[in-house]
Amino acid sequence: MKTLIRTSVLSSLLMIAFISQVSGQSRRASTKKVVKRTTVVKKTTPSRRVSSTKVTYRKPTRKIVSVRNVPNRKTIKHKGQNYYYANNKYYTYARGRYIVIAPKVGFRINVLPRNYKRIRFNNYNYYHADGVFYVQINNEYEVIDPEIGTIVYELPEDYEKVTIDGQKYYEYANILYEKIQVNGTRAYEVVGIIELD
Repeated sequence: MKTLIRTSVLSSLLMIAFISQVSGQSRRASTKKVVKRTTVVKKTTPSRRVSSTKVTYRKPTRKIVSVRNVPNRKTIKHKGQNYYYANNKYYTYARGRYIVIAPKVGFRINVLPRNYKRIRFNNYNYYHADGVFYVQINNEYEVIDPEIGTIVYELPEDYEKVTIDGQKYYEYANILYEKIQVNGTRAYEVVGIIELD
């Protein structure tokens, strides 16, 4: 009789343990964490600094945009030369006309262009507008060269297509970009800076 009671108690305990384990596993299965993964598809990239002699532009000459007058312009002195900023563009003055230029590293402005995007990269905040990268210094924003690996989702209208060692890239203001995919979306990664010789 004692063995019958032991057997029934042990089988009951085993059954309870098995049922609680199964229900515990099913509860865990219903509370799975969702892991979001970011995929970046990249090609090979040139070294960080590229000599301008290694860069071949698709078009041999660049279209120069100029205007006769720039209302509400702000004069910016940079390395002893006057430049002008208005309508989210930078200009230089030559032969009676204002010529649109890519800004020089070190230019500073008080207010960011309206269409800027904030980019967080390597624990720093950068601001990107019309192909120009800025960092905040006190109450001003200074034009800088971006860090290699910075990703943007659009390029300015007047970017140029270039070839370096048989690989195709995009260039604006001496910054080289490579087209990549981020979660199925087209993006552009900074892969180098063209050094003017």
